Amino acid sequence: MASGKKKRAVPEQNRATAEYYKLHTDAVKNLVEADESNSPEVSEEELRKYRSGPKIHIADWVKVVLIKIWFAGSVCFFIFWGLSSYITARLDLLAVFGLALGVITDVITNNILRYYAKTSGGNDAWMMFPKRQYITFFLNIVYACLLLVCVDFLYNLINLSLVAMGGTASLGVGPILFGVFYTAFDLLFLGMKRLLKQIIEDAKKNALR
Repeated sequence: MASGKKKRAVPEQNRATAEYYKLHTDAVKNLVEADESNSPEVSEEELRKYRSGPKIHIADWVKVVLIKIWFAGSVCFFIFWGLSSYITARLDLLAVFGLALGVITDVITNNILRYYAKTSGGNDAWMMFPKRQYITFFLNIVYACLLLVCVDFLYNLINLSLVAMGGTASLGVGPILFGVFYTAFDLLFLGMKRLLKQIIEDAKKNALR
């Protein structure tokens, strides 16, 4: 009797093992063949539960502004502060400073904005030259020099105002404040660009009517 039970138990165990491996084989096959057409839809709320990162939500525009300020301030620290004792001529130092700002903008800052955009071209509005081309490398250098001239003018204006009010101390160039001023002028020119683009588009629509 015991031998008969043992013989019946072996096929049942083999059947259970076969079903076990078949189940896992099907799961692996479904995982490999999964794509947008055969995958179930998952709500944004459900996806948010499995995303890593801080729970505090920071607006995208705040992240963009902080990135711009940080890189501008970093260039100020390493180039303007770091080379000021070696390059004594002010115009030469500003030229190197503007060159470095343009290169960092084209090579690092803009690429970071492109990478972290939620959609393709989602952060293009925050770049003066959003399309990645060879010519934009030189255009970003010229644009950075223009922003640097504006910031330098602002520093001189502030210091002249302090002198006119009877002050003796002058406002020095610091990485954080420079980054804020530089980014502020950048946002100003970007706003002017968007406004000009909107005016041109409205003019074209009115001309077609």
